[in-house]
Formats: sequence, structure tokens, C-alpha cells
Amino acid sequence: MEGFDNIFASSHRLSLFFLGLLLLLASALSLANAETHNHDFVIQATPVKRLCKTQNSITVNGMFPGPTLEVNNGDTLVVNVVNKAQYNVTIHWHGVRQMRTGWADGPEFVTQCPIRPGGSYTYKFTIQGQEGTLWWHAHSSWLRATVYGALIVHPKEGSPYPFSKQPKRETAILLGEWWNANPIDVVREATRTGGAPNVSDAYTVNGQPGDLYNCSSQDTVLVPIDSGETNLLRVVNSALNQPLFFTVANHKLTVVGADASYVKPFTTSVLMLGPGQTTDVLISGDQTPSRYYMAARAYQSAQNAPFDNTTTTAILEYNSSACAAKNCSSNKPIMPPLPAYNDTATVTNFTTSFKSADKTLVPTDIDESLFFTIGLGLNPCPSNFNKSSQCQGPNGTRFTASMNNVSFVLPSNFSLLQAHHQRIQGVFTTDFPANPPRKFDYTGNVSRSLFQPVAGTKLYNLKYGSRVQIVLQDTSIVTPENHPIHLHGYDFYIIAQGFGNYNPRTDPSKFNLVDPPLRNTVAVPVNGWAVIRFVADNPGVWLMHCHLDVHITWGLATAFLVENGAGELQSIESPPEDLPLC
Repeated sequence: MEGFDNIFASSHRLSLFFLGLLLLLASALSLANAETHNHDFVIQATPVKRLCKTQNSITVNGMFPGPTLEVNNGDTLVVNVVNKAQYNVTIHWHGVRQMRTGWADGPEFVTQCPIRPGGSYTYKFTIQGQEGTLWWHAHSSWLRATVYGALIVHPKEGSPYPFSKQPKRETAILLGEWWNANPIDVVREATRTGGAPNVSDAYTVNGQPGDLYNCSSQDTVLVPIDSGETNLLRVVNSALNQPLFFTVANHKLTVVGADASYVKPFTTSVLMLGPGQTTDVLISGDQTPSRYYMAARAYQSAQNAPFDNTTTTAILEYNSSACAAKNCSSNKPIMPPLPAYNDTATVTNFTTSFKSADKTLVPTDIDESLFFTIGLGLNPCPSNFNKSSQCQGPNGTRFTASMNNVSFVLPSNFSLLQAHHQRIQGVFTTDFPANPPRKFDYTGNVSRSLFQPVAGTKLYNLKYGSRVQIVLQDTSIVTPENHPIHLHGYDFYIIAQGFGNYNPRTDPSKFNLVDPPLRNTVAVPVNGWAVIRFVADNPGVWLMHCHLDVHITWGLATAFLVENGAGELQSIESPPEDLPLC
């Protein structure tokens, strides 16, 4: 048996070597047509008027949302970020694999120290083997409320989309949240009080709330379409804290991609995106020429939790002589029906429809089998705190959150990647638990003794090339909820999901190892679980966290330390000279 294990291990190492060699050859062949795109991002305060009120919002180049970046598969991006705002800032390139370029990933105190006011930093990375819709956003405090934009990756020059119909037009649809208050003040006040932050005042489409809100009708986003043509909508949920339904009145949507991976096309009338997720859909101009609302509103899975129950809209407007003759532009748009706020059945039907369109490389033999519980928590009020003003969680507590009962704490003097690269001691430990410290009825009545997690900067160590499986289990600690879990530096296969407690004896029979979707953010079902797999082929320190920003603020995160492999091509690059210092 030992001899068989040695042969198997040698075979695995050999396959990794040949995979690396093939990737190197493919990269060399693509360089002939690849381009380098240079951009300047100036982070600055800009007067922005929404909902009858003007406030100074943090923007990129004075734009809200920020600029859309468009590249081809294989191209390189060089983005010089200059911080002229009053806050520290970093930029994360959400969904970009960042192969060996972890210094450009962007999460504050994870892969870099923040760019201080008056400072600058140049992000440089190549996008290889990804096509579709990604996006970029600030990864410091709650700045991403207004600092975000689309990152569109087209096929290589001269290559068509793998769709039966090539789109005539492409439109990025960025769904967001808007506060009448400064979002930084909102999260700081919540951190001070220990309670939940104030909910947003509006949702937005491409920065505009739409004409169902006060003072917003003149700026409602118009999306043109011609009769008979097929267009591509690139939908991004850029909202801070809310999964969102999205639909278009009287039009079917054909889903063709998600998180910059192609999927087998399927038709639906409604999308659900967790914060961080993207979905590419084809829409045909096959209806009577007129005006039709695009609409988005909350999917709210946490019972009794406050949320913004408003609806944002844009208008799909037909360009045609028939529409012009009828003066369509003056018509009231047709409003689509939207699911109920708590319609988990519609969410499940949608999320389980995704199947990969491409040949999959799902790991079948697993080296690291991990089980992570995710959920909220409550810390008792410290004796030196004012209970009425600083402990405004339930029953005089303070909200917290955790994975495997560890509430993640970011360092402040070094980034985690810097500490790892320079072997600086005392910044983190590598003892994040592979399983919950205590087993319990995860989705049942949970003992109050499990409501208080341990705070720490604990990472989980992975050897290069490890084949990893993670069961992500929601819990009913405080309240069960749908959690969009995002992994930096990787795509992963979602091989199964379900409700209740994951059963390691019976649930593996549900695994899809043939055509599971490849994503970077998974919506873990409320009171349920999801199973993901990936190969740890990208060395560095990679954050995994809930993309509800209130939850990462409370500590719902961890990070993987992926060791270097053999040689330069399996090792992280050296840090850039202008890497910010803490």
C-alpha cells in the first residue's frame, strides 16, 4: 500500500509539473497578441447628489461608479492609484486570479498596507484564462460603497463569444447601495455602539436610484435595445450588504456566464446575485417596442433583521420607428413582478441551475478536507464599556461573526503577505481549525455558549498543489442567513449545496463532479451548506470572507497561506518597490 501511495504522489507531482509547463507554453503563445493597458485612478472626494441631497463622496477620477476597464483574455493591466482622499484606501480586483502576483490583490492588511492620503501605488497583473465580467472595488473599511467599477474581460482578439447568437451591444449593470450619510461614518458608529449599522437609503443601477425614489426621475439609467437584436447584460452586485433580485419586465434572460466563467445557457425571468457575484445574460429585443423597467430589490433571508426594502430601476428602451411614432419616451415603463423578499425557493431554483460550459478539472482525490461553520455571534459587554451606548446588540451585547468560532482580526503594523514573505514573527498564526472546535446542531437551537467566538489572526496553511474540499455550513447562531463567501486568488467548483446540516455519509452522493460551475463567490444557502473544491496552485496569502461588508467588519473571514511550490514558476513574485508601508 505504501508503494501505491508513493506512486500516486509521484504521479500527482508529475501532473502538476506538466500542467505548469502547459500553462507556460500557453502564456508564451498568447503574448504575441496580448496588450498592456495603463490607467490612472485618482481617489478623491467629489460632490454627488442623490435623493435630493448633495454630499462629498469618495470616487475614482470624479466618477460614480468608477471607470469601466475593458481588456482581452491574456492582457496586462497597470493601474496607478493616487490617494487624494482623507481615508486610507486599497483597490481589489475582484475575481482576478492574480497568479503569483498576490501583491496586487488589494485587501487592506492582507496583501498590502493601505495607500495613505497623499500616497500612491501601482497595481500590475495579467488576466490569463478568464473571460466574462469581473469588477474592482475599494477594500478598505466601507469605501467600496462608492469606489467600484466593472472589469470586462473579452475573448482573445479575433475570437467570438461561445454563444449561439453574438450580441450586438454590451451593457454593464452595476447594482449598488446608497446612504444619505457618509458610509464610513455609518460603519464607525456601528463599531462604536456594537449594534447593527443603519441600512442603506436606496439601491442603485449604475449609480442612479431610478424614478421610484425622490429627486431621481431625470437621471434614471436608460438601456437601449433594437427590435430583433440580442444584447449582453453584464450584471454585478456591487451592494455592500444585500443580496439582490434582478429582472426585466416581459423579457426572458438567458444566463451564459458567471464570475468570468461560461455556463451552459439557461433561461430565467429573474436573477439573484449575492454581493460580489456577477452574471452575464443575453436579452433579445423580441417584445412590442416600448419602455420596460429593469428592477432590483432585496433578497432578505435573515429573519427580523432590518433591511432596505426599496426598489431600484433602470429603463430598457426600444429604438425603432414604431416606438418613435408612438412617442414611447413619454410612456410610463412596464413594471415587472419581483419575488417576495424572502423567496428562498426562487433563489434555490436559480442558483442550482448553473452548470459549467467548459471542460472541468474538478479534483477527485482530496488532500485537505475542511469543514467551516459560518455565522454571527454576540460578545458580552466589556466591564469598561457604557452598556447603553456601546453595547447595543441584543440584550446589551456587541455583534461579532466568525468562521469555525474564530472571529478574524486584521493586523495593523504589517500585511499578512509581507509578514509571511519576510518571516516576521508574531503577526499571525497558522492554527486556524480544519473543523469546528465543537460539533453541534448547526441549524437547530444552538447553545448560547457557542455565541461568543474567539478573536484571532489565524490562517490555514496549504501546501502548493493541494487538492482542497471545503464544506461551508451556515449556522443559526443569532440568525441563519444566506452568506456570499468570496475566496481571493482562486476560482472554485461548487459541487453541491443543500439545506440543514451537511451529512458526510449521504450528501456526497449529490456531488456534481461532471459540470459544476466555476465561481469565485458562492451563496451559501440560509440554514444550509455548500461544498467547493479547488487546487491550491497560487502561492500567497488569500482572504476568504463573507461579502456582506457588515459581516467582514464583525470578523466573518479567514485566510489561506499557500506555500511556494518548486522553482520560480510556482513561487510568488518579489514585492514591487512602491509597495506601501504601514
